[in-house]
Amino acid sequence: MCHSLVRLIRYSAIITTVMRICLFPGTFDPVTLGHVDIICRALPLFDKILIGVGKNSTKTPMFSAEQRLNWFEEIFKDEPGIEVSVYEGLTIDYCKKNGAGFILRGIRYVSDFEYEKAIADANRTLDASIETIFLTCEPKYTSIASTIVRDIIRNGGDASPFLPQVVINSLKNK
Repeated sequence: MCHSLVRLIRYSAIITTVMRICLFPGTFDPVTLGHVDIICRALPLFDKILIGVGKNSTKTPMFSAEQRLNWFEEIFKDEPGIEVSVYEGLTIDYCKKNGAGFILRGIRYVSDFEYEKAIADANRTLDASIETIFLTCEPKYTSIASTIVRDIIRNGGDASPFLPQVVINSLKNK
């Protein structure tokens, strides 16, 4: 009994000294209320959330990486537990470089889960010490997808119901 308790106390001490750093990777083109929802709900789970604005060579973004980074910095300017950066390459490598033991992914539908699970399985094969965490979005954000929002913007529609105020303001200024 005592040995178990001592192990538990030692284990707890180790856990409390290790920061729980999480990477939330994505293209975020543009940043939506769904992205913000996932980040806000993940804040209590981690000591630090790194938002990784990914540069993907197979995608042609509507908004520059700098613009997407700036949106996140403005949205979370008062949140010390969040850092934002732009990255290229394998997400697992970026996690290792930044000490992130977790990857955060948002899920809207079952089809999202199937796609994200395949990526999580590949990442686990590359490094089993980095765990992927899935959060489902609030029901009111289920229909929000950056692809749909970009289409609305391209065609002159009002995308404001899907976007944080910072993004809306910057689109008005263009």
